[in-house]
Amino acid sequence: MQIGTAAGEASARGRVYRALNPEKRLTVTARFLIALILLATAVAIAETEPMVTAGREPVFRVLELGFAALFSVEYILRLWSAPEGGQSRLRYALKPSSLLDFVAVAGAVLPFIGADILVLRLLRIVRILRLAKLGRYSRAFSILSSAVRARAGQLVVAFTLAFFFLIVGSATMYWIEGELQPDEFGSIPRSMWWCVATITTVGYGDVVPSTAFGKFIGGLIAMGGIVLIAIPTGIMAAAFSDELHQSHPPPA
Repeated sequence: MQIGTAAGEASARGRVYRALNPEKRLTVTARFLIALILLATAVAIAETEPMVTAGREPVFRVLELGFAALFSVEYILRLWSAPEGGQSRLRYALKPSSLLDFVAVAGAVLPFIGADILVLRLLRIVRILRLAKLGRYSRAFSILSSAVRARAGQLVVAFTLAFFFLIVGSATMYWIEGELQPDEFGSIPRSMWWCVATITTVGYGDVVPSTAFGKFIGGLIAMGGIVLIAIPTGIMAAAFSDELHQSHPPPA
């Protein structure tokens, strides 16, 4: 009798696992969860607009409570069926995607327990992290994740170079413009805001060098920023292309 019960539990657990983790085609459960994630994200965004929520606070509370209950059930079922994927429940719970699920569920539940305004705003932002759950059901997210892992070493080198360029550029502008514009360039951390905006080619224009030498150095930093932005872009484009060819090889 116990053997039959264990076999039945394993069978039920396997069905739950396959429903929540489709390998090829999306299951009905997966489609429902995708729709639920999109709807919950839309509600979380709308909830931040007072003109939308005014007079409708009870409706939003009921909706969020419903989302919290459904996502809590999903989290519990994923944890329960984790052994079907060849891993322990503890190991599954410590995965980044599982921790994200837990944070999203906690962000939905905590407002009903009570929190101050600042914490509530943070929790509303946390709820939007549910959108990242869509990565489980998207082949594109899987390819992107594989591409990042394949070129992780090259990306680290590129971002290290960008960080070094940021520090040198900020320090140089602090040396040139620090005394003339102490509020904007009076320290290396203050200069970093201008340097980040310049390297990324955003150029807000709220902070600009005033001396001829400062403008010259600023021009060099701006041109260097174009190169620095192009390096990780090229790396990711090549990695993404390689992953696409591996997952969808051309016909012989």
